[in-house]
Amino acid sequence: MNVKDVMTRNPITIDPEAPLATAMAVMKKNAIRHLLVTDDAGRLFGIITDRDLRSAAFAPALIEHLSGIAQRHAHGIGQALEELRVRDAMTWDVVTTHSEVSLGHAARVLFFGRFGSLPVVDGTKLVGILTERDLLRAVSILMPDPPVDVEGFLW
Repeated sequence: MNVKDVMTRNPITIDPEAPLATAMAVMKKNAIRHLLVTDDAGRLFGIITDRDLRSAAFAPALIEHLSGIAQRHAHGIGQALEELRVRDAMTWDVVTTHSEVSLGHAARVLFFGRFGSLPVVDGTKLVGILTERDLLRAVSILMPDPPVDVEGFLW
């Protein structure tokens, strides 16, 4: 089985100049954790993850715990954070794969690289994304077990 057999095709993307708040809204609306950053021609520039967004949003939260003087000094930093764009928080040097790679190879790259996803490219053009969820779906299809009573689990 190859990456092309399980990857998410036509992934949701965002422009590097989009505000971070827009990236956060897109990820929340679509229930995704990895948002690929592309130009209008579909070339991959990078990736922004929910972890990147949390890191960028965490700094303003710290300001409320500072002394009054420190808060005034940090106020300018907080305003600058509100003006951040996707390009300011994304990972530029993203590891990619292509669609003909075996699923086992891609899984090893994800595991040993400690990545949650791999953008799938054909040359310089983005064609999909392979996520941990895609891999788990493939495993559940390839290794079916008896039906599971989800109601029996304690959440």
